[in-house]
Amino acid sequence: MKTFSNYGVQIPEILLPKKIDLKSWSVIACDQYTQDKEYWAKASQAAGTNPSTLNLIFPEVYLNDGDGEERIKKIHETMKTYLDSGIFSAGEECIYIERKTEYGRTRKGLVLAVDLEKYEWKPDSKALIRATEATVPERIPPRMKIRNGAALELPHIMLLANDPKDELVGGAGKLAKSSSPLYDGELMLNSGHITGWAVKGDEAEKVLESALSSLAKAGTDKDGKTFLFAVGDGNHSLATAKAVWDEHKKTLSGEELETSPVRYALVEIVNIYDEGLTFEPIHRVIFNQDAGKLILFIEEKLGGQVKSFASEKELEDFVADKNAKGARYGFITTEGGSEKLCVLETEITDLAIAALQPVLDEYLDANSKDKKNDIDYIHGTSDVVKLGHKENALSILLPPIAKDSFFATINGRGPLPRKSFSMGEASEKRFYVEARKLF
Repeated sequence: MKTFSNYGVQIPEILLPKKIDLKSWSVIACDQYTQDKEYWAKASQAAGTNPSTLNLIFPEVYLNDGDGEERIKKIHETMKTYLDSGIFSAGEECIYIERKTEYGRTRKGLVLAVDLEKYEWKPDSKALIRATEATVPERIPPRMKIRNGAALELPHIMLLANDPKDELVGGAGKLAKSSSPLYDGELMLNSGHITGWAVKGDEAEKVLESALSSLAKAGTDKDGKTFLFAVGDGNHSLATAKAVWDEHKKTLSGEELETSPVRYALVEIVNIYDEGLTFEPIHRVIFNQDAGKLILFIEEKLGGQVKSFASEKELEDFVADKNAKGARYGFITTEGGSEKLCVLETEITDLAIAALQPVLDEYLDANSKDKKNDIDYIHGTSDVVKLGHKENALSILLPPIAKDSFFATINGRGPLPRKSFSMGEASEKRFYVEARKLF
């Protein structure tokens, strides 16, 4: 396999079913719909008795059902069965993807393998590939049981590239689309359309190497440390792959350490500036606290000026202003039946949540009797505004995620707090299509 070792990237041998019925083969990422067994029952119905990635993954909705060992054993057996039955064709290639979601957005991506030696999730990391959100170490061991000994890996990890010129994914796409696609079709449960083209050969290698070189140069600090890719989705999956490799490499020596498939993880690279990639903030609601006291505490810690508003619409528009020079935080609370609307306008140029969450943690640590239940994380402006109407609740509306400051914030502050942002709606998340041999 061709490896660009300086950039932690490998052109892998990708496995695809010889006859792909995408509506039954391809299934959404296992970490979606984690409270919705009905969705996964529908997915099972859509897959039917056909070969399906549903039989090769462990949907996290079932993690606490008590049958984990049995499920994992069945997954590993099915992987071997699929390999032995000859359903796959193999190609040493990357795959350029165009994914049209049910919302009409088209996201472009590039599937390739990354070197786990070049990735680190720990907060002080200056690795080539870094986490964007805090990793919970306790979530890794259960997932290691699934990956350890697995004959195949299937990726739902999405890495972000800071690529304003769109040299990597866009460059690969221009080259790939001169040939016929490897697959093309509708995804199950009305989740949109996906098309994939092979990216391979000498010309492709030149395009990839040139783009990676350009991105690495732009992402290198004065201290010589390079920040090439940031984890967008699947942070715990990539952390699990790293943990499995760190354990497995103790059994290897010499050339095996360089060539072992376990050293690599299959991912999809997406340009952070892709118009089809939506970044949404995850808002906060604080319960059972003195709202006025908390707002004053936040103002004291973050600086800035509090402004009052007459209507929710005015507040929402002010917070959402993309031309604002600093972060703005909207507050909505109800006291004695009277709604209070105000915004803290600051000069903070980092992502808003990166500055806010440590302040909330500090306040709740000192004032909350039940911190876990006194804070909630809310997707969507209308929902967080609605919760501000409840007694003993303070809704905190966050501004849009600024793509142009995303990498700089991670580079300067380290990973963001958990539940800082969401990349699109649930049905827009990555679907499994490609596979790669692992153990």
